[in-house]
Amino acid sequence: MKPIGLIFPGQGAQAVGMGRELAESHPAARKVFATADAELGFKLSRLCWEGPLEELSRSDVAQPAILTASIAALRALTEAAGRFPPVRAAAGLSLGEYSALVAAGALAFPEAVRLVRRRGAYMQEACESNPGGMYSILGLEDEIVEEACSIVDGPVWPANYNCPGQLVISGEHEPAREAAALCQARGARRVIRLDVAGAYHTPLMAPAAQKMRQALDEAKIQRPRYPIVANVTGRPVDEPDEIRALLVRQITSPVRWADAMRWTARQGVSRFYELGPGRVLRGLLGRIDRELSCETINRPEGIQQVIHNWQKGEAP
Repeated sequence: MKPIGLIFPGQGAQAVGMGRELAESHPAARKVFATADAELGFKLSRLCWEGPLEELSRSDVAQPAILTASIAALRALTEAAGRFPPVRAAAGLSLGEYSALVAAGALAFPEAVRLVRRRGAYMQEACESNPGGMYSILGLEDEIVEEACSIVDGPVWPANYNCPGQLVISGEHEPAREAAALCQARGARRVIRLDVAGAYHTPLMAPAAQKMRQALDEAKIQRPRYPIVANVTGRPVDEPDEIRALLVRQITSPVRWADAMRWTARQGVSRFYELGPGRVLRGLLGRIDRELSCETINRPEGIQQVIHNWQKGEAP
């Protein structure tokens, strides 16, 4: 089998019911949810499966919930498959980087779910102290979006380089609105105001980064079994101290997702598996490189189809 890439979603992918079917049909997935409930001291599983969405979408809930649903999907696939293709690299969008680290054995799941619970709470506090917003700019070259941010009088920055023609900007409310309007005037196909709590991946999140630095210093992180492609650099990282440093920087730095996927593709990976709720990453991957394929795994039938393909000896 050819090597594969694993990718994991970030905050915003949460949906009521996520992971429930996997937990009902796969003991390994059920164990992941039970572990999260025990580590956090409340029924995260119930919020994932029953909602309400408003509570599930709070940063301090959504982040451990998406991590849990993602690792439940991975463990269910691993349990059911038996034979697993070699993994060349893994990456996760923002929060999803923690899922990738768990998948690669660099971070134990119980510690990861506690860490991202704190990460979500710290980020929510930073949003309340430094209010802001984000806009997705579609159909415009990165350089034009970057220039729009640079000439606005006020703090606004590029935050997510998702794929060609899609760059998310983030900053204080009025500067972000002005930069978005400039992008619209300069030919953006569409400008979408995102429903988020604040200006993620900018210096406005510095208070959260400072608090996470201490939490990560205390965390046990090991060398991953395969490279983790970091959000901050779009390049692989495997040294524990560098992983810690980049996870801190990630909170205040732009996400270079397109670069991360291009690097992985250059390592000979043409097939990716998106593990966890939603299928946003699958859509982005198709816009980054049409030669790359991706399957989303978050339901039992998806697992069965993947296993069927592997057993037939098809290239994964």
